[in-house]
Amino acid sequence: MSHNEFESSGIIVTDKIEEEVELLQEQLTKFRVVVYFTENFQIQDAKAVIKEAYISENTRKYIIIATKNFNKISQNSLLKLFEEPPLHIYFLLVVESKSVLLNTIKSRLPILKLTLGNKVKKVDINFLKLDNEIIFKFLKDNEKITKEQAKELLQGLFYRATVVDNLKLNKIQLECFDKAYRLLESNVQVSSIFALIFMSFTVKSTSKKR
Repeated sequence: MSHNEFESSGIIVTDKIEEEVELLQEQLTKFRVVVYFTENFQIQDAKAVIKEAYISENTRKYIIIATKNFNKISQNSLLKLFEEPPLHIYFLLVVESKSVLLNTIKSRLPILKLTLGNKVKKVDINFLKLDNEIIFKFLKDNEKITKEQAKELLQGLFYRATVVDNLKLNKIQLECFDKAYRLLESNVQVSSIFALIFMSFTVKSTSKKR
């Protein structure tokens, strides 16, 4: 699989939605790509997505939903589709913030890519050179940060791994990031959440450079 393809449905968070959609179309040229790009995604848009999703395909088809505002009713109408997609159908949700999505959506789709430019907190840690000493220092330095600071730092780690260090995250790593976002909404110790992330990168052969 090329690093320009996606093996699963998921969420892309970016502050440049239009540019990201154009990039996805360029990257996925060998597949059929259907784009639903609107300022406000409403129930009529959801109905169109559902209709398109059930048009049978012999090869992979990507349905891109790109929007700044995602109507809750329309999100709920797509839940079953995201949970049990038709054969060969992949969904890519392109949004400015994960907060526009319902928790039920976020629990079904992992974050596949995060590109927020200058909005992302800079993280001075190299995922290609992780060792126990680096991880311990990071956890120690950030053990008393607030929940909001932890969220910013988590986004920074994702950006660092995927953009700066140019890593293609495997399924386990993506799931760990997604689980970490959910755990930050609970009372789980911050250091334990970040340890979960680092563990997915330090297990032998779990990450490969693109």
